[in-house]
Amino acid sequence: MDINELLERYKEGIRDFQRLNLREAELVKVDLTGGDFSDTDFRQARLGKTKFIRACFRQADLSEAILWGTDFTQANLERALLREVDLSGANLTEANLQGVNLIKATLGGAMITRANLSGAILYDADLRPTSEHRTTLEQADLSRADFSYAQLNGVVLHKANLTQAKLCRANLSKGLWKSPLPTDLRGANLRGADLSYANFTGAILCDADLTDADLTGTIFTNADLTGTIVPQGTTNL
Repeated sequence: MDINELLERYKEGIRDFQRLNLREAELVKVDLTGGDFSDTDFRQARLGKTKFIRACFRQADLSEAILWGTDFTQANLERALLREVDLSGANLTEANLQGVNLIKATLGGAMITRANLSGAILYDADLRPTSEHRTTLEQADLSRADFSYAQLNGVVLHKANLTQAKLCRANLSKGLWKSPLPTDLRGANLRGADLSYANFTGAILCDADLTDADLTGTIFTNADLTGTIVPQGTTNL
């Protein structure tokens, strides 16, 4: 199925587009709300600023796709492959991203409020804010997510659930923009998280819960730890 046929079928009310080969397809600034693209191959596709509100991409392959400004509000991307994608400025509010693969993905300025990323892999991902938008993961479920080596400078993680998440060597220090922004972890749940050798320089951790977290080599220089719950015997705060 080519792009023109897909768009024509969508206009006719068809929403089932599963298991298609849309590799390197170009679907920019179109509305495909509610479409089902499960198991579809979108590798290296250009889908910038397209509306995929409440769409389904379960187990779809979007590796290396360009998704800047794309609207995935309440979309289902469970176990989708998003390796090295560009999601700069994308809207993933309340999206289902359980078990998604976001290795080396770019998510600068993305809105990921209340999204479910439990078990997601964000190894070496870049979530630093853009010059226009701050990356927001407020109240997101990030339990068991792997943020090892990720760039999280200046990201909003207010009341996020990071239970048993991996942030080994992640960079959560203050952002480096014209107006440096501290990483906001106020009220975040970091119980049992691996924070070994992570950098929280200048971060806000007020009322965060670090019970049973691994703080081996973790850096908290100038971090705001007011009301923070820390493991017993912690000496590097």
